[in-house]
Amino acid sequence: GPEHIQEVTNSIKKYNVGGLCFFQGGPVRQANLTNFYQSIAKTPLMISIDGEWGLGMRLDSVISFPRQLMMGAVTDSKIIFDFGKAVGVQCKRLGIQVNFAPDVDINNNPMNPVINDRSFGEDKYKVALYGIQYMKGMEASRVLASAKHFPGHGDVAVDSHKDLPIIYKTRQQLDELELYPFREMIKAGVGSVMVAHLSIPAIDTTANLPTSLSSKTINGLLREELGYQGISFTDALEMQGVAKYFPKGAASAQSLIAGNDLLCLPGDIPGSIAAIRQAIDSGKLSWDIIDQKVKKVLLVKYHLGLNQKSVIDTNHLVADLNLKTDEIKTRLAAEALTLLKFSDNNLLPMKAKRVAYLGVGIDKVNAFSEQVQKDYQADLFFFGPKDGAKKKDSLLNLLKKYDGIVLGMHNFSRRPANNYGLSEQTISLLQLAQNLPVINFVFGNPYGMKYLSNASNIVACYEDDAITQRAAAHLLKGQTYAKGQLPVTVCDQFKVGDGITIATYLPSAKPEQVGLDAESLGRIDRIANDAIASGAMPGCVVLVARNGKIAYNKAFGYTDFDKKEPINTSMVYDLASVTKVSATTVAVMKLYEEGKLDLDKTLGDYLPWVKGSDKAGLSLRNVLLHQAGLNPFIPFYREVIDTATGIPKPLYFSKKTDAQHQFRAAEDLYVRNDWQDSLYQRILKSKLTEAGKYVYSDNDFIFLGKVVEAISGLSLNDYVRIHFYEPLDMSTTGFLPRKHIPLGNIVPSELEKHFRQQLIRGDVHDEGAAMFGGVAGHAGLFSNAYDLSKLYQMLLNGGELNGKRYFKAATVQLFTGYNSQISRRGLGFDKPEKDNGRRKEPYPSASVSPYTYGHTGFTGTCVWVDPKENLVYIFLSNRVTPTRNNNKLSSLNVRPNIQEAVYQSILK
Repeated sequence: GPEHIQEVTNSIKKYNVGGLCFFQGGPVRQANLTNFYQSIAKTPLMISIDGEWGLGMRLDSVISFPRQLMMGAVTDSKIIFDFGKAVGVQCKRLGIQVNFAPDVDINNNPMNPVINDRSFGEDKYKVALYGIQYMKGMEASRVLASAKHFPGHGDVAVDSHKDLPIIYKTRQQLDELELYPFREMIKAGVGSVMVAHLSIPAIDTTANLPTSLSSKTINGLLREELGYQGISFTDALEMQGVAKYFPKGAASAQSLIAGNDLLCLPGDIPGSIAAIRQAIDSGKLSWDIIDQKVKKVLLVKYHLGLNQKSVIDTNHLVADLNLKTDEIKTRLAAEALTLLKFSDNNLLPMKAKRVAYLGVGIDKVNAFSEQVQKDYQADLFFFGPKDGAKKKDSLLNLLKKYDGIVLGMHNFSRRPANNYGLSEQTISLLQLAQNLPVINFVFGNPYGMKYLSNASNIVACYEDDAITQRAAAHLLKGQTYAKGQLPVTVCDQFKVGDGITIATYLPSAKPEQVGLDAESLGRIDRIANDAIASGAMPGCVVLVARNGKIAYNKAFGYTDFDKKEPINTSMVYDLASVTKVSATTVAVMKLYEEGKLDLDKTLGDYLPWVKGSDKAGLSLRNVLLHQAGLNPFIPFYREVIDTATGIPKPLYFSKKTDAQHQFRAAEDLYVRNDWQDSLYQRILKSKLTEAGKYVYSDNDFIFLGKVVEAISGLSLNDYVRIHFYEPLDMSTTGFLPRKHIPLGNIVPSELEKHFRQQLIRGDVHDEGAAMFGGVAGHAGLFSNAYDLSKLYQMLLNGGELNGKRYFKAATVQLFTGYNSQISRRGLGFDKPEKDNGRRKEPYPSASVSPYTYGHTGFTGTCVWVDPKENLVYIFLSNRVTPTRNNNKLSSLNVRPNIQEAVYQSILK
């Protein structure tokens, strides 16, 4: 009201405060206040907001985005970037420079009363990646993000607004879990960090000293150990987590002594100033330190554009703030829906003839019940929060006559107190209803699903708004499919990472439905398990699709021989040379079909920098066939290694990314930007082998990748993403997987000792591709088996999938057929030997037809497509873990033997 406005006005004029934080109100009112406050400020004010799910979290008339826990269920991190960008646009439009988000606490305590669904979940890799994406999205609009609540507020049972939580964890436990997202955010260049009010004896044993006031936490851990030099905010100093033990002024002074730069909501401004002066007089603080902090804050203000005065235009303000919200919410809802249990094909998609809808927690129609009634002429029943045992028993009796029941769980609390607000009779109804033919849709905090642990069919929906309800109705009707993964562990039945995919691209089928014998396919299990037991690989994924349906998709073993992380079918592998066909060749095919690329033109025709060399006259056709005479392999990395130490030379690498080192080769290893030109010069100067001879070469596809880029004007990475991976919904397929896949979902490759001196995980295994920054025509692509199968099913279909055409059938036939007089090769694709049936060691296996095409990869991968049998076979492993010198995968013929087992299972 007017009194508060006058109080703020006085503080600005009298104390020249550094900034303001808005917590409530309306957007037009806030815009007018901001314009007024900025006009009277001697130094431009840094305007901030605590808007984790957008400005709707604080302001009326602005639609809220979903909470972060729903976002933690999606598997495509690009949506998180787009969400962050939309929030940044909102902030920018309303004159806000700082948003206190993202929350990168790992919520591994279901009873957490304060973080809970504000977190991206309990997978530290996903929390870190999605936090970075949210940050980068906001930064795209020049809005400062803030990683909070350092050093990690996820494992508490006390709300720091009300008291000081204590975390009894060892320093090693903190390093491995809570601190991981903050380390990654700092590496990614986060502009600010907010420090929590916590007591963590493993960091500072001082009793009742919050981390926000602890020098060991901020100056020691955050600044010195983690190397963070950006702005640090305290969490609100009004909170009881600090105010219980420190008066307002004393808390402000101690916050600065501990190493913070900005005091958030200190409460008593004159008391804070007096306490800070007293700390300076006593020698606990110095004017030099104060000056350094002031300069740092002013530099941030300059960076955020506060050196230029601007006035917020209130015309169309509310419409502008809501411009992108529904679009982002619709995408998030569709991507987040998580199918956790599924046992009845009659219920999803809904095929039952007599359908009922049971709305639990509501007593009137909502968007979901309305759509279910419309789609299935369903009878509607409701059980409200105040309904009791009599109505429960009546409903259970009435529902017995239906052969399909849709149960919507609505309107329950997001907080764990009092059973999430669910009455005893509500919980009883939920559990007894599972004895009926029911599919459950849980609209809200997924932790509430613990009361449905006996469910046989259940979908986590995370939010309870109309957009999410409509997405659930589309899923029920089969108009979309569930893609999400549970971001937290709810109970033994519902664990982090769980999520069943029933896809429309390649739906699953029983082997017999596609002409395969299930018992014979069981040989694959034995071969894979025997290979793991023999040490050929730590684990693998095998996928078999026939007639457009997946008949077999299984994971075996672990990510490494330590056997700590089991493999699952959604895990992402380094495809190695399968990149050649899954990225470069399909890109060449598209450019060829569009008339932009002529197979009989030369490298010199498309790459000006090749002219004048003996590579200029090499035809693209011969390059695709590996018979242009290019050197098979150049060990680029050897030139940049110190032979005495075996360590990469500082002349070529930096431990941090900067303007001169933009290309990542591995953790803490970035290649000089101009080194790429040197690599191409090495290839140009290399000697040609005998022309017209088949010599398999990585350099062929390094050139072809550059041809694609030269013609299209896009990076190879962007070209294949835009034209293939995004339209085919291949969310895990792409180069540079660390940018869009949580690290825990990426399988490690080699513990490399000859170049990068580290375990390679999420960076390309191939040293040459690493020197190119992870994107190259011969290697660098990552994917899980399911997403990769979409690309090859499309090719098997003659260039079409799900009604969208990517190639003419003639183009696919041209590239996948035999194209050489001197080898078995297709154009880009590998093929069986022409005399395969007569060979002692047939390739790739004895029973493949001559129409088969595909490729293998050095890391232990392969994909083979057989049009005659309408078959796709994919094998992904990391046989190079821990060393590439392990060749048992080849010597034991694991890939061919599994492929042969598939053919032997075909029902005659």
